[in-house]
Amino acid sequence: MGIEQHIKEAVVRAIKELYGADFEVDNVPLELTRKDQTGDFTVVVFPLLRISRKKPEDTANEIGDFLKKELTSIASFEVIKGFLNLTLSHSYWLSILEQVIGDENFGFTRADENSPLMMIEYSSPNTNKPLHLGHIRNNLLGYSLSRIAAATGRQVVKTNIVNDRGIHICKSMLAWKKWGEGQTPASTGKKGDHLVGDFYVKFDKEYKKELNSLMENGLSKEEAEKESKLMQEAREMLLAWEADDEEVVGLWKTMNEWVYEGFDETYKALGVDFDKIYYESQTYTVGREMVLEGLEKGLFYRHEDGSVWADLSEKGLDEKILLRSDGTSVYMTQDIGTAKMRFEDYKIDKMVYVVGNEQDYHFKVLSILLDRLGFEWGKDLAHFSYGMVELPEGKMKSREGTVVDADDLVAGMIDTAREMSKELGKLDGYSDEEAERIYRTIALAALKYFILKVDPRKNMTFDPRESIDFNGNTGPFIQYTYARVQSIFRKANEKGIDTSTKIEAGLELTEKEASVLKMIGNFPNVVNDAGEVYSPALVANYIYDLAKEFNQFYHESPIVYEENDAIRSMRLTLSQAVGQTIKQGMWLMGIDVPERM
Repeated sequence: MGIEQHIKEAVVRAIKELYGADFEVDNVPLELTRKDQTGDFTVVVFPLLRISRKKPEDTANEIGDFLKKELTSIASFEVIKGFLNLTLSHSYWLSILEQVIGDENFGFTRADENSPLMMIEYSSPNTNKPLHLGHIRNNLLGYSLSRIAAATGRQVVKTNIVNDRGIHICKSMLAWKKWGEGQTPASTGKKGDHLVGDFYVKFDKEYKKELNSLMENGLSKEEAEKESKLMQEAREMLLAWEADDEEVVGLWKTMNEWVYEGFDETYKALGVDFDKIYYESQTYTVGREMVLEGLEKGLFYRHEDGSVWADLSEKGLDEKILLRSDGTSVYMTQDIGTAKMRFEDYKIDKMVYVVGNEQDYHFKVLSILLDRLGFEWGKDLAHFSYGMVELPEGKMKSREGTVVDADDLVAGMIDTAREMSKELGKLDGYSDEEAERIYRTIALAALKYFILKVDPRKNMTFDPRESIDFNGNTGPFIQYTYARVQSIFRKANEKGIDTSTKIEAGLELTEKEASVLKMIGNFPNVVNDAGEVYSPALVANYIYDLAKEFNQFYHESPIVYEENDAIRSMRLTLSQAVGQTIKQGMWLMGIDVPERM
């Protein structure tokens, strides 16, 4: 039980003893003390005045006196109007330090077989193009969220749904068939996903040429689109695929395999993975069957043209098509089928979809439909909605080939890390092999942290050079702080100093020591809050603040050169706790920390 709970329970006892009233623990208004005031925790007294029937200051002083007698961890209190600011004792904070050092998973809650199961879907790529910057944000958010969920006591299944069917896939296939001249990843030396993506771009260029030619002959844009032979061929290929045409399906399987090999390489480079991958080519038929069953039960209705729809007017929404007039599926149908397959594979308590905010309406509708179809978790599914990510140059378009591929971005980040590290002389004296390994670690930390530190709901601009600033709010700055902690212990060992964790009772802490310890003690709350609101940004910015606070302490206070043995030992232990907490927090974001930099 954390100190917050102890304080809340003591406040409940105070209310009972002082005012003869019962009060719910969860309703106790306790918060962290504002930085411009003295104290660690603040009880906001105003909501209690209806019970005490006294002035705010009198109520706060009475409760403060009670708490100070009741809890040995409270050293003093201060009343500012209706705010009761509590200051915890140095002995309490030193006990927290002992807890942290004694538990390498401090702040994490371990799941067991009875813990709720959360399934998290992320990535969701199309097999007609490589992963790009937008996918990077999706993957990093989803993967970090899965680690945060696991650290907050949930069983977690990481899942991916691959969009491997539809007209967009046929565009790449048709372009390869027309202009590919038998090219393969092996013959071109290109990653398979890049090769297939090139043909998606090729189709779009040839399609636009055809449209321009038709419009020059007097057709409107809409008429030209209807007359396009290229698009008609793509539609015919899709129908052939759905009819299980041997040649078309064979080409589809071959090109998809090229893409999957490329995806796997990119996922490995990003350090993300999945427990289960689903494919729309397998789920769309299941979804269609579910919709037809729902039609028979009167859950949906059929239009005159044969299409099937859901009426959502009772929920304040409009009608939603589920099957086209020719019987083919839409994305919603596929998501319903995927949901059924997942529910059969796992006993899901909470389903989280990591998908961009342009799909907010889609997931509102999906939630309603899944609930209507009887999925227990349908009503409470979570759409982890995130904003767009762009480069300083602006927006990206995959059809036009202006998207920044994930592979190219990672390679560019490594080049930037190498260049900036050499400029600063960060890795002088390292072997080439060790330096290259650290460049890669720095580059990935820069990329991941820069993306994850932003509130996921907001649009963002990713600036590669800014992300590798060793002095800013960046992954490399935090990594450097961790490496600094390790260097402290190497230096202590060189001097023959005992680095075993020892904390002498009764030590008085400096203001900066207490500040660092308070931040470490708050780590479990940060992890829990991040899990509750689905925000890796809370962890990212907390770890940065901790690193910044420790660096100030490091510059102000001697550690290895401290002459007092008890103080030196405590400061070494405090440094170890900081390093441990940084490593845990960075792990939650999927970021490695090097021992040396």
